[in-house]
Amino acid sequence: MNASPFYYHFTYKPHLFVQQQITGIVKDQEGVPIPGVNVIVSGSSSGTITNLDGEYSITARIGDTLVYSYIGFKAFKVQVTETFSGDIILQATIDALEEVVINAGYYNTTRRERTGNISRVTAEDLELQPVVSPLQALQGRMAGVEVSPSTGVAGAAPSFQIRGRNSLRNARGNNGNLPLYIIDGVPVNSSEIQSIGGMLTASGADPLSTLNTANIESIEVLKDADATAIYGSRGANGVVLITTKQGSYSQEKLKIEGQVYSGFSQVPKFVDLMNTRQYIAMREEAFANDNVTPTESKAYDLLLWDQDRYTNWQKEFMGNNAEITNANLNFSGGNQQTSFRIGGTFHDEGSVFPGDLDYQKLGANLAFNHRSKDQRLSLFLQANYGIEKRNLFDNTSFVSQALNLPPNAPEIYDEEGNLNWENSTWNNPLATLYRTNDARTNSLLTNFGFSYLIVKGLTLKANFGYSTLNAEEVTKNPVRSYDPEIQYRIVPTSRHQLTNRDSWVTEPQLHYEFSLEKHNFNIITGLTFQERTDKVLSMRGEGFSNENLLGNLAAADDVKVTTDREIIYKYAAVFGRIGYNWNNKYFINLTGRRDGSSRFGPDKRFANFGAIGAAWIFTEEQWIADHIPLLSFGKLRGSYGTTGSDQIPDYGYLDTYEPTRGPNGLYPTQLTNRDYSWEINKKLEIGTELSFVNGIYNLGVSYYRNRSTNQLVGYPLPSITGFTSVQANLPAVVQNTGWEFEMDISPVTSKNFKWQLAANLTIPKNELLQFDNIDQTSYNQRFVVGQPLSIQRFYNYVGIDQETGLYQVEDVNGDGSYSFADQSVIVDFGRKFYGGINNTISFKNLSLQFLWEFINQKGYTSLAYVTTQPGEMGNKPVDHTNAWRQPGDQTNIQKNSQGINALLSDYYAKQSDLVVGDNSFWRLKTLSLSYKLPQGFINSLKMNQARIFIHGQNLWTFTDFEGLDPQTGNSLPQLRSLTAGLQFNF
Repeated sequence: MNASPFYYHFTYKPHLFVQQQITGIVKDQEGVPIPGVNVIVSGSSSGTITNLDGEYSITARIGDTLVYSYIGFKAFKVQVTETFSGDIILQATIDALEEVVINAGYYNTTRRERTGNISRVTAEDLELQPVVSPLQALQGRMAGVEVSPSTGVAGAAPSFQIRGRNSLRNARGNNGNLPLYIIDGVPVNSSEIQSIGGMLTASGADPLSTLNTANIESIEVLKDADATAIYGSRGANGVVLITTKQGSYSQEKLKIEGQVYSGFSQVPKFVDLMNTRQYIAMREEAFANDNVTPTESKAYDLLLWDQDRYTNWQKEFMGNNAEITNANLNFSGGNQQTSFRIGGTFHDEGSVFPGDLDYQKLGANLAFNHRSKDQRLSLFLQANYGIEKRNLFDNTSFVSQALNLPPNAPEIYDEEGNLNWENSTWNNPLATLYRTNDARTNSLLTNFGFSYLIVKGLTLKANFGYSTLNAEEVTKNPVRSYDPEIQYRIVPTSRHQLTNRDSWVTEPQLHYEFSLEKHNFNIITGLTFQERTDKVLSMRGEGFSNENLLGNLAAADDVKVTTDREIIYKYAAVFGRIGYNWNNKYFINLTGRRDGSSRFGPDKRFANFGAIGAAWIFTEEQWIADHIPLLSFGKLRGSYGTTGSDQIPDYGYLDTYEPTRGPNGLYPTQLTNRDYSWEINKKLEIGTELSFVNGIYNLGVSYYRNRSTNQLVGYPLPSITGFTSVQANLPAVVQNTGWEFEMDISPVTSKNFKWQLAANLTIPKNELLQFDNIDQTSYNQRFVVGQPLSIQRFYNYVGIDQETGLYQVEDVNGDGSYSFADQSVIVDFGRKFYGGINNTISFKNLSLQFLWEFINQKGYTSLAYVTTQPGEMGNKPVDHTNAWRQPGDQTNIQKNSQGINALLSDYYAKQSDLVVGDNSFWRLKTLSLSYKLPQGFINSLKMNQARIFIHGQNLWTFTDFEGLDPQTGNSLPQLRSLTAGLQFNF
């Protein structure tokens, strides 16, 4: 009987199913072993890396293809045969577009074969930066990723967006633009932890700050539909995958890795404010212009305070050097079946503010992997535990005091060393140090999973993740923090907040891989079950008989529960992906997911999402290779798909009630709407990746268009209804489009000298594309169809009135008053373009790396942060000395006056485009100089490797912004840091 042409492919051959233990050494062309080389079985997630001696061990079958890749060397593929020795020699080149292994979430891919848009940074870019959160380390390093810090206080959550703002919701606690964070396969709540005190009130605490940045192997950011659709609704705003470091199999001896550095941080720039002479002149001029005689009650700065005293309050309140100490130590080892990595970290960071204020972080990490001798079963366990302590302050901001306190304000302390209240003429700024704020966060993230090879190509996988975060915060407000003249009226109080976040996830999966001649298939299907419980308990204690009892609620005269909330969120999904490629030249991926969320009513709970991605490696075509010999790699790719979003408050579809203060009563707090449904984000992308001259010059270009429809918002209601809003879908479409450019080149690559240059540029555009009947909603005062969501409305500033010397803004409708109808100027505060330029220059053992970050944007000028009008009490920028004095004066500072007309004109001017300026900047984000100690000296110390380094962060910023920081405004700026340390391993 004639055999079918497919009979050979499906004939059972036992040796094809037998795992082969392959060991070998990877060397360069000069015979030097290469550590850190990625070795993977093509088309699978199985892989390893070479140790310090270039040795590796991996299991594969006869006929499998092994792929060896390492930055700086040409990727190498080899098919496993019965005689394959495992020893490999890599040829030096720089081909970043080829075979760098990338974590795509449920599977691994390579830069050569990916169809989606995934940006990646590695440990080398992260580990030296003296930052608390890993998100801070991404500034300027990724196209399409915006990291915007709100303050320089350690542990504060930055704003993080991937390819712009998709949702109308942007308020704290109701933000529909947060990406999905996944750490070692476990999703983490990405919303900030609300704080009840200190400088974190505006931004909240960062939920990722307990993670040890030095223990991160890589961070991948998934952006387009092909990359994010497999995560369904959770990936609507992009996905951030954080992978921590692992041990390696076949490591024959215990490996010890360490890093320690120390240094300091400081405020990089102060505002140029008036000195005492200038300030006194301004104040006297204001009284003269108003024809008013100063009195002790209205002008104690002129009549009671020392007219010759001068204090630079910026240096006094935020001029300290914040000391930084950081240490990491890890142990790893293993054999052919088992590997482990265990370690810990310590981070201590002082404050630029006065007083004993600091931030501390302790962490521990564990990674354990085991596989059976036949390589069919693999087990893994990962755990990361962190403790974070913050000792911040409550109530008054030192930054605000530093910028506004008169320069001749009294001494802080009296002759006896007590707080000086200067006969009750001021509120002593350091009194706030007695109003302590202590916060502690414990975070545990664990993931256990297994992988079992059922038959060749078919693998059963599952992971079980659990994360918990507990935050405790206590603020104390003692009587002694107030002026003794009013202490008899003050009731000592303490505030307490407990936040608990528990989450578990289970994801069973099946992976099937097979080939039919040149046809290669990779199929994934799986389930996701997730449950998250968030609890917040806030209490207030009043009336303590002794200050030492503050914080002990049992000793309070009265205890009030201000918040007691428990929210349970449940999520379930089924997902699948079919990956196909023909001859490693044409690639198609189909992804689908059906999501279910407890945040919708019973009839709207489930929705379907999916995507298609495709790529063509056109340099595999012979006619391309013949006609463009300099083009060593070229790929076209594209994707289209839909993802959903359920980032709305829980239980919004239900009527909710709260108990009345009296007994046995309830009152409604929320209207029901069971009909609102999923927000939909439709993503389109096309892109190309090119590599020239054997990978020396590489370029990637992407165009994206994301449209978010069926907007989920809290629809505002008139107060007569008794409710502020009701959850609903609005007929609005938000569109984000943009161009992303990524380039990396290696102009010089020799044995002793290397120069690598990488750059990225993003040109985004955000637009409210459609909003039917917007004029019938309250959103017509916030958004404009055809404009970005980041716009601000302003009055039109028309200059100084030469008769009155006061600010003038345009009365557009001529009705004699100012209202929303007169706010005719629309300014976009979003980024016009942004990016970064990274250089790495190495000469023998010496290496220099520096990163420039640049952003083009408009924002508020420093004038907007001046809280008092010209002439009123409170210091001002020195340019206020150029106030208007007589007709013909050319200035943008109105005359010094404390009158009601001056107050009103100042109020409207600060809501006009007078306070809009160019907040663009170039910033030297990082600068690192390192030196590898000579190998002979290292060997004498019985070490494998060691290097010393000096690192600078936020060293220089070039900008026209006259305030503290163009990104944080006049909050505490991003601090300039200088650290030095040692990295070593045994």
